[in-house]
Amino acid sequence: MNMVRGDMRRNQAVKFGRTDRSAMGRWFWEIDRVLLLLVAVLISIGLVAVAAASPAAAMRYSGGAIHYAPLHYFYRQLVWIMAGIPVMIAVSMLPKPTARRLCLIGTGFFIFCLMLVPVIGQEVNGARRWLGFSFAQFQPSEFLKPLFIVTLAWLLSLRAKDASLPVVPLTGVLTALVAVLLMQQPNLGETVIFAAIWVLLLTLAGVPMRFLILIGLAGLGALVLAYFFYPVATVRVDAFLFGGAGDVDTYQTDSALRTLTAGGLFGLGPGGGTRKFHLPEPHTDYIFSVIGEEFGMIACLAIAALYMAIVARVLIKLLHEEDNFLVLATAGLVCQFGLQALINMAVNVQIAPSKGMTLPFISYGGSSMIALSIGMGLLLAFTRRNPYLHRSPYVVKWSGR
Repeated sequence: MNMVRGDMRRNQAVKFGRTDRSAMGRWFWEIDRVLLLLVAVLISIGLVAVAAASPAAAMRYSGGAIHYAPLHYFYRQLVWIMAGIPVMIAVSMLPKPTARRLCLIGTGFFIFCLMLVPVIGQEVNGARRWLGFSFAQFQPSEFLKPLFIVTLAWLLSLRAKDASLPVVPLTGVLTALVAVLLMQQPNLGETVIFAAIWVLLLTLAGVPMRFLILIGLAGLGALVLAYFFYPVATVRVDAFLFGGAGDVDTYQTDSALRTLTAGGLFGLGPGGGTRKFHLPEPHTDYIFSVIGEEFGMIACLAIAALYMAIVARVLIKLLHEEDNFLVLATAGLVCQFGLQALINMAVNVQIAPSKGMTLPFISYGGSSMIALSIGMGLLLAFTRRNPYLHRSPYVVKWSGR
């Protein structure tokens, strides 16, 4: 009996060991476990933040009713996390060619969904960005972001194999199509994200500098035209540049900044915030301000540092990557992740106009959580490395014993 127990203990110790060749065993040793840990910390922080913001959001959207469920959004976010984590792990286990092919198919599908949004989309808070009904609603642009980036990376990587292929104009046409569809919703923030990532990938792909300068000038011209002929941009820019204190158009960012700074360095404690009840979207767009009020500026700085660590971790790993597609796809995915976080935090501290953009893995939202899980799963899949790939089977290390 003792021998059987000893064998069982040895088998458990060997499980997930370097000799384990099962699918889960290979995944465990090939995955970037530090990156996975950083994401897990971010998700945990997000759950605490949604719990802090949930009472304010629940009261606001219950019409101020006496009997409302304070933790309604916390419980729903918990469900979305339980759905998102398996999705992230499943995507991270995909072979790289399979992940790329699925992204190409998914890009076509969600661009088609974007075309349907103006026709049958659901209007929420004055914007038509959603498809579906009730709890089955989803935001196509959120799912399109990571898939579109991988598609652009694949197209631009073909340039290294055949310079005569018109992949740069093709990626420009695709980006312009998505931008037009997003502007119809309207969704100016996501349009900026898609355009910025396209320019980044062109830069990494080695497009001539004169072409990038022309794109920059065209982008500047597009912003000027948007200001004069796109009402949403006009209102946002005027409110940000010229709106005075208490102005209707600056109410959201004014309230966000006041809420964020109300907690000082260390915050008022969980549940101690009161200004959050005056925020328009405390559980989504302005959850960073709720964190500042209840957990302090130090917590906000720690979260910003966590996002920087994730971006830096991935970019450092790319220094040793030789596959052009993997460099473009991984850099695009992590920069989109970091740029979205940067824009959300910039809006909360009133150095950027309101964009209606969530804070990755922290803000409440089903579409956001699942889409981010897909994007992070792709990042984990593309950064997977075989620990024995560059080791010679003939090298034996002397232990000194």
